[in-house]
Formats: sequence, structure tokens, C-alpha cells
Amino acid sequence: MAVIYSSPLTTKNIHTFISLTRPRPRSKPTISFSIRCSTTTTTNASNMSDSPDTADRRRKRVVVCGGGVIGVCTAYFLSKKGASVTVVEQSSIACAASGKAGGFLALDWCAGGPLSSLARTSFNLHRTLADELDGARSYGYRRLTTLSVTVTESGKVSSVSRKNLPAWVDGPAESGRTIGTPETTAQVHPQMFTRRLMTEAVETYGAEVVVGRAERVVVGAAEGRVESVVLEGGRVIEADSVVLALGPWSSKMAVLSSLFRVYGLKAHSIVLEPKEPDAITPHALFLSYYPAQGGRPMDPEVYPRPTGEVYICGMSSIEEVPNDPEQVTPNPESIKVLKRVASTVSSHLKECEAQVKAEQACFLPCTDDGVPVIGELPGVKGCCVGTGHSCWGILNGPATGAALAELVLDGQASIVDLGPFSPARFAVAGKLR
Repeated sequence: MAVIYSSPLTTKNIHTFISLTRPRPRSKPTISFSIRCSTTTTTNASNMSDSPDTADRRRKRVVVCGGGVIGVCTAYFLSKKGASVTVVEQSSIACAASGKAGGFLALDWCAGGPLSSLARTSFNLHRTLADELDGARSYGYRRLTTLSVTVTESGKVSSVSRKNLPAWVDGPAESGRTIGTPETTAQVHPQMFTRRLMTEAVETYGAEVVVGRAERVVVGAAEGRVESVVLEGGRVIEADSVVLALGPWSSKMAVLSSLFRVYGLKAHSIVLEPKEPDAITPHALFLSYYPAQGGRPMDPEVYPRPTGEVYICGMSSIEEVPNDPEQVTPNPESIKVLKRVASTVSSHLKECEAQVKAEQACFLPCTDDGVPVIGELPGVKGCCVGTGHSCWGILNGPATGAALAELVLDGQASIVDLGPFSPARFAVAGKLR
């Protein structure tokens, strides 16, 4: 049986299938989203399908566990290259961090570390995908200026200190320092982006989405190669390869938790719809926010979106990840603080001037060494993993997905060097201890 979902850009469905606001003029992002969900059982995206052995790949069955941005990007590139792809997601596509993140993209903010090449490749791949999939209209892709701003809650507005600040930032803020230009920073609506890629994978390349919880991976005793994925309830999906993109729920899968730890960083956010959305210019704000009662500054972030919304996030803490993403709820005090930040930064974001569209929380998947885990599991042929991207999952989703698709189908990744991200590093560390 096939279930068809369709959702236009309306305020009514923001808390159901697509998180958006009222219909905008044609120049603003719009989306029509549909996915068939099975319930019975150099960086150019175009080049990802230009391979002579596409016919062989169509016969390769790949199960991707996880419907967040990493799993969906992987499924997109796998299916585009001709593989038979099944995505297993226990709730809905982009239901967790991939639907509640900020969607901020940066070219060079990871320079000097292992993420540098991955981030640069992925930033450019985002641009290619936006060109191919009409990202400006369908999922809010746009370039923007990014500012570092100091806000003192009990301070006063000074015309002298307002240099470089956009007019809508009319609270007690000091001059904005430019830390990103339209050439180096951009944004997407993360839920729209993730679901747009899943739609393309399903409708154009024949991928399938199965709603269910993956419980374990079956590995053949003789060859040590993956054979299938078993879902809660006993359904078995046979596979030639499996990609585990479970985010913070990686710790619930024994084949992963036995090798390395992924913990959840709970991050809070609110989404506001100001009465005068056209007054909000495309400036992302990274704040050093000093509360009136004193103490250490907080570091909330503010992202206006081309949909007319303004997204504000912050207030993170390490907490236990629940079994079901639908069980993730925000802490009331954290939401209260974010609302106070919003009203302090701009009069346009005060509760009397802006409607609260969402109060939410999500878990970011983090590793002990701060580096994502991307690659084939040692000792388990055909079983790959992509997780641990922390706050950079939306940015690095495309390059991670493209690299995993190459690894699964070609035996190695050429789009980016996966060496620094190999899960084998934990096996080596274990032996050294």
C-alpha cells in the first residue's frame, strides 16, 4: 500500500508535515511535498550519476536506516547512481534535528581541522543542489551576511555603538562584526531541504520509505558481510549494503554502541513570525548575550528565513536520548530564555509583535573526539555509518551522503577523503588502551 502525502506552503500545516508560514509571493520559497511511504512491511551533483555500471548498481539493494539529513542525502545520491534504496525511519522524514535545526551553512568555519575539506565540499554541493532543485524557491536556500553581535540585556541603545547593525536589531546591541559574507555563508530551511531531497529520490529515482524502527543488522557468520536489517515486529529487509545514519539514536544500535559512543546534546529553539516580516533583512546573528542578572554570557543564534519566519536557538545541555524522537520535548525555562533574547534583540520579535510558531528541542549527535563517524564498520563488510555531525549536520549532509554513496557503490569515496572520519579509529584506540 502506498500512502501519499502532499503539503503546500500554508500556515495551517506548520506543526504537521512541513514547518512553514503563510503563503508568500512567488519570489519566496514554496513547496509541494509528496513521499510514498511503504507501511505494509568537484562537486557537482549531476556527476554522481555518470557511471558506466549503473545497470549493476540498480541490482544493489541498499537499506539506509535513518530519515534525517545524513540518511536522506545518502539515499538521494545512492538512488541517483542507480541503487535500489529503502530508507527505514521510525517516525517521519526530518522529524528530529534535521527538521528543527537552524539550517546555517558556512564555507570556511571548520578550517584547520578534519572537517575543513568536508565542509567546503558540502557548502559547494549545497549550491549545486540548489541550482538543480530550485532550492531558492523549494527550500529557502539563500546567501546571507553573518554578524557577531554583543547584546547586554540591561544596556542602553547608543547610535555610536550601532555601526553595521541592520535596522531591525534595535535592542541594546553593540556594533556588528561581519564574520560571514554572501560568498561564505548561506542558509536552507532544514526540514524543507531534507524532505525535498527525499521526494526527489522517491519520485525520480525510485527510492522507498518504510516507516518502522530498525532493531538490528544481521551479519553472515561465514563472510562477515551484512545480509539484512530486522525491524521492530520482526520484518526483515534483505540488503547487499546497509548505511546506519541514526544520529543520536546510534547508541541504540548494538553494532555501533559496541565500537564507539554517540551522545545527545539537547538544543532548544523557537520559531517566530513577525507582523512585519519584510522589515527583517537576511542577516544571521551570532550573539554574545549578557543577561541582566549577570554571570557568563550566553551564545544564542538568530536566523531570519525567506519564508518570513525568524528562528532563534540556544540553551543546550547533555541529556539522555529517549527511544522515540516524538518524545523529545523542550524545557520550559529554556524556551522562556529564548523568548527574552528575541524581545531584547528586536522590537519586531517581541511577543506582541510576533506570533510564536514553534517551541521545540532536538538532540544533536556528538562523539567523544568531536569528529563525525563516516565509513565502513571494521569487521562488518557492507555496513557503513554516518553520524556524529553535531551542529554541522545540515551543512555536511550533502558531502557525507555523496561520499557514502561512492563508498557503497564504488568501494571508495573520491568526493572527499573519509580517512579522518573512519570508525576504525575507535577500534585502534581501544587496542591502545
